[in-house]
Amino acid sequence: MKAFIALFAGLAVSAAAHAAEPLLTPQQLQSILPNAQVRVIDIRDPQSYAQNHIPGAVNAPYGQWRGPASSPGELPPLTKLAELVQALGLDPSVHAVVVSKGTDATDFGAAARVYWTLKLLGLKELSLLNGGVQSWAQAGLPQDTATVAVTPTTWQPVFDTTLLATKDQVVQHVKQGSSLLIDARPANFFNGETRAPTATVPGTLPGAVNVQHDTWFNKGSGVFVSPDQARQIAASQPVDPSKETVSFCNTGHWAATNWFALSEVLGQPNVKLYPGSMAEWSQDPNALPMANVPSRVDQLLIDAKMWANRTFN
Repeated sequence: MKAFIALFAGLAVSAAAHAAEPLLTPQQLQSILPNAQVRVIDIRDPQSYAQNHIPGAVNAPYGQWRGPASSPGELPPLTKLAELVQALGLDPSVHAVVVSKGTDATDFGAAARVYWTLKLLGLKELSLLNGGVQSWAQAGLPQDTATVAVTPTTWQPVFDTTLLATKDQVVQHVKQGSSLLIDARPANFFNGETRAPTATVPGTLPGAVNVQHDTWFNKGSGVFVSPDQARQIAASQPVDPSKETVSFCNTGHWAATNWFALSEVLGQPNVKLYPGSMAEWSQDPNALPMANVPSRVDQLLIDAKMWANRTFN
């Protein structure tokens, strides 16, 4: 275990030497706010943003970064994402800090997914506010209600495909068994005991291991643990920094947290995100292979429970 932690520590030091800190405390963010090259991106809904936000923050609700309702993890077209980041005044010279509500681990996943998308588009100077707006407010730091206008850029982003695993690539990973597939979902999803509404079949990818997305947080909070604690956690999980790794979940949301933990906090190379995840995989007309798929009777019971929850809750 000590050798495993030491390997992660060395990777993290190497990665940290070339970019902004991936996680900022409220105090660290406050100290760099006067810098005109810092852009705070608040991904909360417009109503929450209008009520109170970090001074200077621009609003880009999470839904703008997502795909269609049938498979929200899929990437929007590059042209749409380019228009969005240009309107936010982003280009490679800007240090973008993504801010979410900060309520829990699932909310953190939204910030991590936007961070991943910005990095996929080619931005390097990126951070998340650890604990989101909630941590900022708890620190007693000032908030604002003013509408923020920024000068758009004409920057033309290009996808960095080294961060992306497509469905076709994952099909090959499953056939060859050479990459580590990490399922970020809670155990009941991984074990095929339930499914997301966007997935047609319960279960997981063949050969996948389960590293639940909320593993990386202070208990009961949306605050990511320290890098030292993250290394300790990684040493107890079925991860391997020597292997190419693909993180997935239902719709590429929880998976973004595992990607962020391994790639950005721990500095592991060759970590990719499969954005479409189980929604895209299970909807494929070719009936792609899956593991932990329950019997047809159990699937019908799962469907009935989901119908009851939608109808009566």
